[in-house]
Amino acid sequence: MADPDHDWNKMPWWCWAAPLAAAALVIAKFAHLLAPDSAVMIILAILFLGITVFAAVHHAEVLAVRIGEPFGSILLALAITTLEVGLIISVMASGSNGSEAVARDTVYSVVMIVLNGIVGLCLVVGAARHYEQEFRVQGAVGILSVIATLAIVSLILPNFTLTTVGPTYAPSQLIFVGAVSLGLYVLFVFVQTVRHKADFIIEYAVSGHGVKPNARSTILSAILLVTSLVVVILLAKTLSPVVEAGVIRTGLPLAVVGVVIATVVLLPEGVTAMKAAKHNRLQTSLNASLGSAAASIGLTVPIVGVASVIMGQPLVLGLGAEDMVLLLLTLFVSTLTFATGRTTVLQGAVHLVIFGIFLFLTAVP
Repeated sequence: MADPDHDWNKMPWWCWAAPLAAAALVIAKFAHLLAPDSAVMIILAILFLGITVFAAVHHAEVLAVRIGEPFGSILLALAITTLEVGLIISVMASGSNGSEAVARDTVYSVVMIVLNGIVGLCLVVGAARHYEQEFRVQGAVGILSVIATLAIVSLILPNFTLTTVGPTYAPSQLIFVGAVSLGLYVLFVFVQTVRHKADFIIEYAVSGHGVKPNARSTILSAILLVTSLVVVILLAKTLSPVVEAGVIRTGLPLAVVGVVIATVVLLPEGVTAMKAAKHNRLQTSLNASLGSAAASIGLTVPIVGVASVIMGQPLVLGLGAEDMVLLLLTLFVSTLTFATGRTTVLQGAVHLVIFGIFLFLTAVP
């Protein structure tokens, strides 16, 4: 979540300039003023995509501060998941080689990046400054149970079903799993925001009072957030052939494309989570990071599943053997990490080691 001492009515110039410039670039592309594969188009698309992603998260943070916790973390997670779904469907629609597995690779990468990369860095950064940090065990364990259930049902179970051959679900199975995943995520949101809201909140003392966004700033950020999400999806669709060609040219596995997509959408969230951990607000950090992982599976799999059925395109979900081992190891270690309500640098280091193994085996399977 955001810094509570910040004046959210003072919008940095790049937060409105980047989405507008990116929108102008998209218009120029569709008006055939710039060739999609030209060097100028590719360079500008990469530049504006990166800046606009951060602008989107800034505007989501403005809305989050306005509505408060834990609704703010949920809103950030939904914004990031919207980006993720848009990027996945744009790659699937291209019909390129390996596009049927991009959803699996992206969702798996999100889980590994969040539970090992972001959480590991947050624990190390927080422990380096505060030695030990506290959080609500009930809330963290609740989120983790949702993530574990959704991850295993979506990424491991398809390998063992009998209706279809291979790591896929039959259309009826895919629709059922998507509906169950969506229902579980909605129930989690209800528990987090209504039934057991106190399990996800710790009141932190802050040095200042901060200035919450007024109605004008909130409406402006809402408009710019929608604009940012739309142009990021369209720019990513433009760049997806370039990314895939670069991966193939360097001899890397196509799974790297999923890691790239996950990194693009999670980088701003990771920075936000680490800032919160640095200021000894680990509960806020975990709400944002773990909430993103839950939303990624609980919303991405149902939406992408429906899209694959409509497009008549197969959807590969089941992980390979080594990825299943790493996922189960991650869930097991995460259970130990969040079992006590206190964290130290050792726990963060363990998660970072698993994250390093994940990155290396993605490049060298």
